[in-house]
Amino acid sequence: MFPPIQDPEIWHRGDEQLIGIAAYAKAQMTDKRWRHTQGVVVAAHVLAHRHGADVRKATIAAYVHDVAKCWSLEQMRARIAAHDAHDPILDAPPSLWHAHAGALAVHCDVPSVDEDIVNAVKYHTSGRVGMGLLEKVVCVADYIEPGRHFEGVDQIRSEALHSLDRALLLGLSHTIRSLLAEHKHIYEQTVRSRNDMLRIVYPG
Repeated sequence: MFPPIQDPEIWHRGDEQLIGIAAYAKAQMTDKRWRHTQGVVVAAHVLAHRHGADVRKATIAAYVHDVAKCWSLEQMRARIAAHDAHDPILDAPPSLWHAHAGALAVHCDVPSVDEDIVNAVKYHTSGRVGMGLLEKVVCVADYIEPGRHFEGVDQIRSEALHSLDRALLLGLSHTIRSLLAEHKHIYEQTVRSRNDMLRIVYPG
């Protein structure tokens, strides 16, 4: 279904832009986070081909989606606040900050990225109402990359080959159930995103 984690750089050997972007991301990650990122690149590559998304954009977004994940919370807060001191994400659980901080970093540091890639990074954790195709590819890839092992992941992987919307509905529902079970705060945007997927998958 999905290939095992491998070094996806073999797919774009000689492409200096992609090699540079991969190096930029890797330099800011632990080894464990980099292995996860490689898995997301593999999954995003498969899903982009399967669903007609821009494969190059999906590859770039997958490489940089967690670029700020290993930053300190103060680094994340400072990056977000420098852009907008009143950004509502700062009132959300800190586990979500890396996506917004990373999107800001990528926008500034990687000249080749466009709004689609920035948004794919920004919303890969929470989702949002009205997600675009690339956003869905990266969000689902983050759920199903080969290194993920949680109850229900195989069902999401299977569904992802046929419907990104159904896979997202399953993934976001899993996130909400897990947070409820752990008595943790649920970000309102995640709930709205899940309900949007529910409306799309089961209209009427």
